[in-house]
Amino acid sequence: MLDSTASADPRAGAVRAGAGELPAWQLTKSAGHVIVDSLVAHGVTRAYVVPGESFLDVLDGLHDSPIDTVVCRHEGGATYMAEADGKMKQLPGVAMVTRGPGAANAHVGLHTAWQDSTPLVLFVGLIPFAHRDREAFQEFDIKAWFNSGAKRVMVLDHAERASEIVAEAMFAAMSGRPGPVVVGLPEDVIREHVDPAVHPVIPVATGGMTTADAAAITAALLDSTKPLFVTGGNDWSQAAADKLTAWLEKHHLPAAAEWRTQGTVPFDSPSYVGPIGYGRPRPTYDLLEETDLLIFVGTVPGDVITDGFVCRQDWNKKNFLVTIDSSLRGRSGPVSWQIVAKPDVFIRDLVEIELPVKEEWKAWTSRMRKEQKAFAALPPAAPGNGPARMDTLMANLVPTLRHDAMVTFGAGEHTNWAHRYFPTRRYASMLSARNGSMGYSVPSAIAASLETPGRRVITIAGDGEFLMNGQELATAAQYGATPLVVVMDNQEYGTIRTHQERHYPDRVSGTQLKNPDFALMAQAFGGLGIRVEQDHDIPQALTAALKAIDDDNVFALIHLIVEQRVKAY
Repeated sequence: MLDSTASADPRAGAVRAGAGELPAWQLTKSAGHVIVDSLVAHGVTRAYVVPGESFLDVLDGLHDSPIDTVVCRHEGGATYMAEADGKMKQLPGVAMVTRGPGAANAHVGLHTAWQDSTPLVLFVGLIPFAHRDREAFQEFDIKAWFNSGAKRVMVLDHAERASEIVAEAMFAAMSGRPGPVVVGLPEDVIREHVDPAVHPVIPVATGGMTTADAAAITAALLDSTKPLFVTGGNDWSQAAADKLTAWLEKHHLPAAAEWRTQGTVPFDSPSYVGPIGYGRPRPTYDLLEETDLLIFVGTVPGDVITDGFVCRQDWNKKNFLVTIDSSLRGRSGPVSWQIVAKPDVFIRDLVEIELPVKEEWKAWTSRMRKEQKAFAALPPAAPGNGPARMDTLMANLVPTLRHDAMVTFGAGEHTNWAHRYFPTRRYASMLSARNGSMGYSVPSAIAASLETPGRRVITIAGDGEFLMNGQELATAAQYGATPLVVVMDNQEYGTIRTHQERHYPDRVSGTQLKNPDFALMAQAFGGLGIRVEQDHDIPQALTAALKAIDDDNVFALIHLIVEQRVKAY
C-alpha cells in the first residue's frame, strides 16, 4: 500500500517489505518499459524505429532489452522493414514512429500489410493525454486516420493496461486473416509507473479440416482430371510448405503461386507450374479457364489472380477456399466449399489423405510443368554487344545462388525478371508488395538480410522505385545488412509508360526520369557501387559485387543502365 504522503511521482512513495520500506518505483515500472517487456514475452526480436520525443520512455525500455532496435531514416522505410519481417515469420513485425508527420509517413507500409495480409504492429507516439483535442503540436486523430486500413486501432489511455494492449495488438494482428494493428502511445501515459506483470500471450485459433471437409475435398479430387492448387498468403511455415510439396509430388498434382508469393512449392519441384497474377506468363495464363478444380490454400481468388474479378457467376469451376478468414474478404466469384483453417493445420490434415494417382493428373501436371520450365530457362550467359541487359545479369547471377537465396522487390516492370528466372526454393524466398507499392525493394532486403545473416539476399529495384527509399542504404551500412541491390535504370516509370502507350500511343507524358549515378550514391553510404552501361561488363561487375558482400561484409549495388521499353516477356 502506498504511503499516504506519496506524491504524483511514483518514485516519491514507499511500500512496506518485511521490516523495512522500499520506494514504490522499485516495485513498479513505467508503462513504456512494460510495453517492451511484453514484446519480449511475445518473441519479438527486432523493432524498426524512427525516433520521436513522443515515445522516449519506450526507447529507454529498449535500451537494456534483448530486442534489436534498428534506427531507420524514414517512417515509410521502417514500416516496410517491419512488414517484410512479418512476412518472414508467423509473428507480427514491429515498427515505432512518432505522431503527426511520422504517422503519415508510415501509412504506406500499413496499406501494404493490409492488402498483403501481413501481421504488423505499428506503435505511434502521441501528444500528452492532457493536450488532446486542442490542436497541439503534431496532433492528429489516430482512429480517424487508421481505422479504415487497420484491423484495430487502440490508444493506451490507462497506463495499467500497457501489457494487456500489447497482447491484444499481437493477437489481433495474427488472428483470422493477418494484418496491421496500430497502437497509440500518449507520451505522458507511458511514463506512468504501473504493476510490471506481463499479460499472457493470447493463443490464436488455427482451425482445421473437419471430417466433412476431408470427405468433400477427397471426392472432388477423385472426380477431377485437371485439378490445380494455388498457394498464397503469408501465414505459412517451412515445415508446412515441405509437407505440401511432398504430397503434391507423390500424387502428381500441380500447384501455382499467387502473384509475388513464389517459393512455397519450390521453383524446381515437378509440381510447380508457375505464378498467377498481373502479366502472368504461360503456362499459367490459361490455367483458370482450363482447370476443372481449384484449391486455394492461404489465399482467395481475388482481383489480381483473376485479372480483375473475371470470375462470372456462371463460371463452372468447383473450388475450395482454405483460409482462416471466414469472411472471405476480397474473393471473386462463387464458392463451392470453404475450409476455415490456417495453411499449416490444413496441410497437416491433407497429407493424411491417400489418393490413387490418375494418369490424367500425370499428363496435366507434366504438360504444365514442361511449359513452366521452358519459360523459366535462363537466357544465354554470354554477354552481347551494346547496352546492358537484365537477361544477361540474371543468366550470370542465378547459377551462383545457393538453395536458400532470397529476392525482394517492390513494383514495376523490373520485377518481371525475378518472376521469370529467380529460383525460389523455400517459403518466403520472395518478398514483395502485392499491393503494388513502390519503394519496398531496399527496406525489405535490409530486413531479410538482418533476419538471416549469411543468406544471399538480392533486391531488384527500378530507378523510379529505388529513390523512394534508397536512403535506407544508410541503415544497411549501420547494422551490417549485406544485400545485393540491382537497380535497373531505364529512365522512366516503365509500368505506367506501358499503360500509357496502350491507351495514349505516342503521347509520352509524366513518365520520364533523369537519374543520378546510383553507384556513387551506394559508395557514399558505405557500400560497393558499380555502374554498368555495356553488356560485356556485367559478369565482371557481378563477380566484384558478390566478392564485396562475402569478403568485405558490405552491401553492393549494381547500377544497370538499360534501354527503354525493354521487356522480360
